[in-house]
Amino acid sequence: MTIRRRVLLGALAATPLASPALAQPRPLRVVVPFAVGGLTDVVARILMEFMGPALGRPTVIDNQGGAGSTIGAASAARAAPDGNTIMVGSVGHAAMKALYANFAFDPIESFAPVALTTRQPFVVVVHPSVPATDVPGFLAWLRARGGEANFGTAGIGATSHLSAELLRKMAGVSFTVVPYRGTPQGVADLTAGRVDFMMDSQTLLAPLMADGRVRGLAVTSAQRSTMLPALPTLSEAGVPGYDSSAWNGIYAPAGTPEAAIRPIAEAAARAVRDPATLRRLADAGVDVFEDTSPEALARHLRVEVAKWSELVRALNIRGG
Repeated sequence: MTIRRRVLLGALAATPLASPALAQPRPLRVVVPFAVGGLTDVVARILMEFMGPALGRPTVIDNQGGAGSTIGAASAARAAPDGNTIMVGSVGHAAMKALYANFAFDPIESFAPVALTTRQPFVVVVHPSVPATDVPGFLAWLRARGGEANFGTAGIGATSHLSAELLRKMAGVSFTVVPYRGTPQGVADLTAGRVDFMMDSQTLLAPLMADGRVRGLAVTSAQRSTMLPALPTLSEAGVPGYDSSAWNGIYAPAGTPEAAIRPIAEAAARAVRDPATLRRLADAGVDVFEDTSPEALARHLRVEVAKWSELVRALNIRGG
């Protein structure tokens, strides 16, 4: 054996072979603080189908629903701040500390903002028997009814309920809240004329509008909806500054290094600009934010926490 061959064999023997397990990137755990099939779960799965390959690592959806999203939020907040766990939260993230006073974590301090991603406006709909065809007429009708109009909601403290209470506060109207165990039950009573109006998912209510079973008046977001572009926003139509939507943001545990957050934030920004992903989100009735940056989420969250916390405390609502 030549000296060169002995040196080469010795070098190979001294070099440890890479373990296949070690060569694989760590999965990104994606906490969704809601059950499978809800809007936030759908959004998370659509985004991660793009973001996983963009990051070059597998993503694992971890649904932890219950207690108004606080179970999943607590799990995400307790995770190691190493860039291997994120959470896709909803608008409820902004109100959870006010709703659950004993919740151990803070929506701002306990999480690092990663990306402001999507929003789904609610749509204000009335039963066809309501003699209002636009927002000014609807507000006048509510005032004339003196609190006798019935509003159907998925439950006390639900985002749809808080959105209506925000309308009550900003427009100076009154109505009677009729809580249900879920949106489908409320919609059934709305179409039957047992409740007068609802403010809920455009995905659910748009087909009923098309069938003439309910009448759409406005969307609740600050911008018009891609799904229902002909409807004005409440802010445009008579309630200046009104803004409420089922929005989603991505968070990491507090203390996660910026170097770990940056690639996830960049992947999220690319996801909401990807044509195929945009089509799937649009099919789900979801719009995207122009600025998805961590800074945009931090700003948006501060505004939402202040708005919803003040309203929840004024109404003295407590989560169950």
